[in-house]
Amino acid sequence: KNLLKYRKISKRGGRSLKMKKVTDESFKKYGKVISNLDFSDLLEKMNATQVPEDVIYVPSMECLEKSDVAQKLKNSIYGGLDIQIGYCNGHNKSLNALEYHRCSEVDVAVDNLILLLGCQQDIEDDFTYDTERVEAFYVPAGTAVELYATTLHYAPCNVEDQGFRCVIVLPKDTNTELTFETSGEGEEKLMVAKNKWLIAHEDAKIEGAFNGLKGLNITLE
Repeated sequence: KNLLKYRKISKRGGRSLKMKKVTDESFKKYGKVISNLDFSDLLEKMNATQVPEDVIYVPSMECLEKSDVAQKLKNSIYGGLDIQIGYCNGHNKSLNALEYHRCSEVDVAVDNLILLLGCQQDIEDDFTYDTERVEAFYVPAGTAVELYATTLHYAPCNVEDQGFRCVIVLPKDTNTELTFETSGEGEEKLMVAKNKWLIAHEDAKIEGAFNGLKGLNITLE
């Protein structure tokens, strides 16, 4: 029912952006569904988190990092690297920006949500990106996905009116404050945090971000 509600997302030059499922073949270039791990303890711990009217991102939360699946995520997905487990919760209906990391990101949908995704390979030489290339994927509650390092992504969009909750797993210190100077040239002008390169849409008015998204700021109808 909810997927049908958002079958058509955004008017882009008179056309609609088609909704797909993460089980579709077209998702494979962006990531994969993780079906061999039990996330029930992690999902239960997320019940204690709040859902604000805007969007909040917490890179690391101790109780999530002590969940039953944490060690398996560290070893199985990240090859033994130290990880952080946090969350992104709130209400969102727009693309606003796209980011990427030098690593995979694991997203665990606590509620039904929508991911707007693109490919790093489609970023132009001047670091702009056409939102016409963005694809939308429906992630049912309880589903975990690995987004590959070359997958452009940002905050999920909620399906239900009560908002969304999403667990975010990344290598330790990702998305934390920079502790070194960047040149502000080339790809470094996209770097807004550790292991985080971001291209924003001017409509989102993200302070200090490079406004390189061309086209409409995709919005759920």
